Amino acid sequence: MTHHPGVVRLDGFATTVLRRPRGTSVRRMPVRQHRWGSAVESNQLEYKEGWNPDTIYRSICAFANDFEDTGGGYIIVGVKEEHGHAVRPVLGVNPDSIEQIEKDMVGYNNLIRPYYQPRLFIEEIDRKTILVIKVTAGERRPYKVPDRITAKQKDFNYYIRYNSSSIVPKDEYERELINLANRTPFDDRGNDQISLRDISTALLRDFLVDVGSDLADQDLSGENLKGVLDQMDLLETTPEGFKVKNVAAMMFCEHPEKFFKMTQVEIVIFPKGRLQDPDNMIEVAPIRGCVPKMIRDTMNYLKTNVIQKKIHKPKDNERSVVKYNYPYQALEEAVVNSLYHRSYIEREPVEITIEPDKISILNFGGPNHTISMQAIREARMLRSRRYTNRRLGEFLKELDLTEGRATGIPTIQQKLQENGSPRATIETDEERTYFLIDIPCNPDCLGVQIKKECKKECKKECKKELSDLQVIILDVLSKDPTTTIPELAEKMGMSARKVSQELKFLREDFQVLKREGGRKNGYWVVCNY
Repeated sequence: MTHHPGVVRLDGFATTVLRRPRGTSVRRMPVRQHRWGSAVESNQLEYKEGWNPDTIYRSICAFANDFEDTGGGYIIVGVKEEHGHAVRPVLGVNPDSIEQIEKDMVGYNNLIRPYYQPRLFIEEIDRKTILVIKVTAGERRPYKVPDRITAKQKDFNYYIRYNSSSIVPKDEYERELINLANRTPFDDRGNDQISLRDISTALLRDFLVDVGSDLADQDLSGENLKGVLDQMDLLETTPEGFKVKNVAAMMFCEHPEKFFKMTQVEIVIFPKGRLQDPDNMIEVAPIRGCVPKMIRDTMNYLKTNVIQKKIHKPKDNERSVVKYNYPYQALEEAVVNSLYHRSYIEREPVEITIEPDKISILNFGGPNHTISMQAIREARMLRSRRYTNRRLGEFLKELDLTEGRATGIPTIQQKLQENGSPRATIETDEERTYFLIDIPCNPDCLGVQIKKECKKECKKECKKELSDLQVIILDVLSKDPTTTIPELAEKMGMSARKVSQELKFLREDFQVLKREGGRKNGYWVVCNY
């Protein structure tokens, strides 16, 4: 099933979004699917049996205020809900009423203070028409609306989400809303310094192919690129025109350090320990690039040079047990978390320190104050009400690099336990300026030597050999450099996503393939092969 990033998928089926020119603006954003019949995520999803603008606009206001910083939510009109579940078949909305609803929404949007415009989608489910109102966290929070938006006498109130309801905040909640909600997360802000020329169309297309989006088939040159970024909600509209959002550079810029200083991963090895012999250290070349590339390159380094297995044979057991000094998944979770949750305002890198008995991963800033110090000290699930880089997390979820459900630390602890390793420990300060996680080496693997990084002159000889599949792909592209990814997928008898992944390896890891020109007139260049 083709996945359209940003289109709500109901019951596992990708539905068709119909664009409507009046009163609404439809964009496609990277969101995870919701399934009918599953328990409702009540803080982000609300069902309405029919069109009732009074109650619907209270919910729009509550989602736009995004008090818990979860990214807003969806209001689905034309669906009955019972005990946290959607009832099938759906009730639907009269298709003849949709045009009038759109006209009414133009006026109702003007009553939100300050002005706010939700996004309207029309979906077809069970042969019925339903409305999906997508409400993102507003950039001009806090918002208020009339108690009854259709009444002549209008009394305005703030609204926030509380469990599955939209309520008027009282006392300290109202003060917190006014004081905190007017801060748009950094990754979702427009940036004057980023231009369309800074966005790599190759990185963008690779992402769209990886997530199975139909947008991957669009021309990404010139104004078309602006249109695609707009559909992905990566542009901020301004009176002067638009600004590219920070998250676009984090994900699709080859050199994001141009805009976010010291956006890199630094690895330092202390063969005898940092305290034992601080002068004896090995500094690895800084790892730079877009966030997915930094994750991938960091893990490639750790997998090649650090992670090692040891066969252990217990005395009273004939079967041998394979143990790793560091389980791959535990390190991966820690690396992803460090780049996902770090502050891109701070001019500090992610620091990875490797010692004989542990790996330490440090990022700045630290966990926010909605996470208790007790949870941090116990190194258990760190569930936050406010996410530093919510949009970045959405994109990483699309690539299956993170779950985004506060499961990172539990996963690390689980993988360490399965490997027979001690628990990881976490440290921060009272001001929450940093986050440090120590991942201990398995006791049975202590003393295993860390490999030194290859010197530049021997890297070519040290490269892994190409797989048979990769060799075939290069042969095909050598004979016909204009071959497209869909054509290559058809020839190879595999999915376009798999082909795209192999092309990424050939381009970035092995550096034996380049792409020249745009999508329509571009071609492949096979080199160093």
